[in-house]
Amino acid sequence: MQELNSKEWREKAANDTDAVILDVRTPEEFEEGYIKGAIQMDILNPGEFMQKAQELDASKNYYVYCRAGGRSAQACAVLKSLGINETYNLMGGITDWDGPVEK
Repeated sequence: MQELNSKEWREKAANDTDAVILDVRTPEEFEEGYIKGAIQMDILNPGEFMQKAQELDASKNYYVYCRAGGRSAQACAVLKSLGINETYNLMGGITDWDGPVEK
């Protein structure tokens, strides 16, 4: 897992043809606004999160965020345990995001 600030994360994801953006917040948080193209996978629902995580393509690069960066760091660790080695955690989460947000 690499920890990236908002600018680094946004630029790296934009230039990565294998980028997949994961939002690991709750459905309610997701509805408040999300980063364009994000797939919502609620890490606070472990059963559903693990099911979706096991279906992910390990050859892709995963850009993961939550509200403040803690849950996304945890999600990156879970993904690594499943053999997904390229994960990028958004430090500060969507709270520190300086890019556009979809609603």
